Amino acid sequence: MTQPKPKLVVFDLDGTLIDSVGDLTKAINILLGELNRAPLEPTAIRKMVGDGAGKLVERALEASRGYPIAQEVALDRFLTIYSADPLSLTAPYPGVTETLTRLQDAGLALAVCTNKPEAPSRQILDALDLTRFFPIVIGGDSLAWRKPDPRPLLHVPALLNIPPAATWFVGDSEVDAETAVAASIPLILMTYGYHRGPVESFDCLAALDHFAELEPLLLG
Repeated sequence: MTQPKPKLVVFDLDGTLIDSVGDLTKAINILLGELNRAPLEPTAIRKMVGDGAGKLVERALEASRGYPIAQEVALDRFLTIYSADPLSLTAPYPGVTETLTRLQDAGLALAVCTNKPEAPSRQILDALDLTRFFPIVIGGDSLAWRKPDPRPLLHVPALLNIPPAATWFVGDSEVDAETAVAASIPLILMTYGYHRGPVESFDCLAALDHFAELEPLLLG
């Protein structure tokens, strides 16, 4: 049976719309340096992204050795460091702005659902001139739940009075796949992102290598 085209497309942020691993690595390594811990490579940080800032910091602390610190204190310090400069090494993936423009012009509703805290998410979207596409941005701290709990994702169509059955989700990670399954919303997987396992292991409607490939899939 052919999947009906959506009226609403919800996007993950890191690894889907933007490549942020450089700035995340920079902030984590500043934190680790303050704790006399060894720095981590971007390839290691890529595998830690997707479950929110708290899990990123927890995994980075587990992967390094040095001066001990409480998780809450480390997270607060990381967010302070990251929020001070989240953009010097971050950019949209190729084709993002152009494709979003065409999707919006075609009448699709667009939104973001990410586990990144809402404030830095909005800061980055503003700086990259992407806010104009997304009237709704749900961050990891916007609600009492975060992905892979389906409620943040399902909150978006509820706000827009669009049925979940008319919603698709675009993401890049195992967390996004779990969220989509739990919400009974089709997932489009962007293979260039921050997933840990093989693409073949994902339950998704399609797996795309380039963001521009979304346009014919959504509008064709």
